Amino acid sequence: MPPVLTSLAAAADEGYDLAFTPSDGVLVVLGFTMVLTFMALIMTRRLTPMVALIVVPTIFGLFAGAGFGLGDMIIDAIKSMAPTAALLMFAIMYFGIMIDVGLFDPLIRLITRVLGDDPAKVVLGTALLAGAVSLDGDGSTTFIITTSAMLPIYLRLGMSPVVLTCVAGLMNGTLNIVPWGGPTVRAASALSLQPTDIFVPMLPSLATGLVISLAFAWFLGLGERRRLAGSIDTTRIEATRGDGIFGAPRLFRGAEPKPGAAATLRTGNIVTVRGARDAVAAAALVDAADTAMADTMLDPNRPTLRPRLIWFNLVLTVAVMVLLVLDLFPLAFVFMVGAAIALIVNFPKLKSQADEIVAHAPSIVGVVSMVLAAGVLVGVLNGTGMVTAMASWITSVIPAEMGPFLAVITGVLSIPFTFFMSNDAFYFGILPVLAESASHFGIAPVEMARASITGQPVHLQSPLVPAILLLVSLANVNLGDHHKKVLWRAVVVSLAMLVVGVIVGVIPLAA
Repeated sequence: MPPVLTSLAAAADEGYDLAFTPSDGVLVVLGFTMVLTFMALIMTRRLTPMVALIVVPTIFGLFAGAGFGLGDMIIDAIKSMAPTAALLMFAIMYFGIMIDVGLFDPLIRLITRVLGDDPAKVVLGTALLAGAVSLDGDGSTTFIITTSAMLPIYLRLGMSPVVLTCVAGLMNGTLNIVPWGGPTVRAASALSLQPTDIFVPMLPSLATGLVISLAFAWFLGLGERRRLAGSIDTTRIEATRGDGIFGAPRLFRGAEPKPGAAATLRTGNIVTVRGARDAVAAAALVDAADTAMADTMLDPNRPTLRPRLIWFNLVLTVAVMVLLVLDLFPLAFVFMVGAAIALIVNFPKLKSQADEIVAHAPSIVGVVSMVLAAGVLVGVLNGTGMVTAMASWITSVIPAEMGPFLAVITGVLSIPFTFFMSNDAFYFGILPVLAESASHFGIAPVEMARASITGQPVHLQSPLVPAILLLVSLANVNLGDHHKKVLWRAVVVSLAMLVVGVIVGVIPLAA
């Protein structure tokens, strides 16, 4: 075993009460089998992701000799994930409050007017929005904003939310290589390089990845257009709000009166519906069971609207976003304070605050439980030494004659490695070993670093990434369904970025 991996394995085992220590070969088999079993169970929908994240690693951890140390491994991993769980909990609460009070209503109507009822345009718009927001380098923020803006439109048109998660995940993963994102900084730190030396030459690869991701989005949209052909009723009532800052008074746009319906007053293409049944029908366009956050976006009469406070809420949200970018305080604390202020100003009464918190409990419980459950998988992988054994095995089976091709091999390995393990484990544990081996063949560390970041479109789909758990929870999408639609597309994007890097000469095909 290489010295770096040996030290990592020793550190992983230190302090845990192991029942026995299997050979590295057994750990490799158990590690890969555990991950494949987990993937199979969630993709075939035999278990929910949360249950699979708990049960599967527990069983394999016992086979790997964890013994009574299993609990300590898991608690240590959960401790490291606690700040992330707190961040997601209060971020969901904050943006949920902003949705309830109507901050995003004007944005939803603007997007609706621009995109219309064409599913292809809606999916492409989703990709562009996710790409723009992804420039801040934070996946959680990207997915919250994209979902809050686009999910109501998907549900109104009868489109599949899985398409939304696929497109958003693909765009965010492709843009995850920006210098202020995690992987590029990790690769630079591990190999003592400058992030810009890694990123700038990869701009052609990034551009290619974005073009392919947008192409996938367009074809997914065309697929939704064909699937819904003739079934989208463009005359269906679309609820909008029309008092105060939201513009001239109006209730519904584009609704045609049907025989026997309540009397209507038509002016141009705006119809004011006089009838309680039509108003109820509008509010019922989205089933409340579909998602915990979407129904309030389409109801123009929800009691939580605060149109007079829209400017305060906008300033508060901008302040929160600025603090996130400046990184002056822990992100979880920023959202804690933001949520508290939003509750005090928008819901001054104690009962209203309690009701608002309870209203977002389903979304919060869903994502936080999965993040904490992921601690079981991470704890077992690290604590039993599976991760280091798997990494050592991969590096040892590379034939010596493949040495001149280590840059390309690293790019290919980054796809499964960063999916099955954290970025920290890959960039600080495996990349230095591969880079040291590659240096004997004349391959520069910066070239290895560039190759190593091409697997990020796949990495962002990993169940070990809290942001993707947030995305599927907000959209109420099964993680297995998301993986079936996004994984092969993410692999295509990663390989295309690697190929372009080789073609333009920033990643050597052979030393």
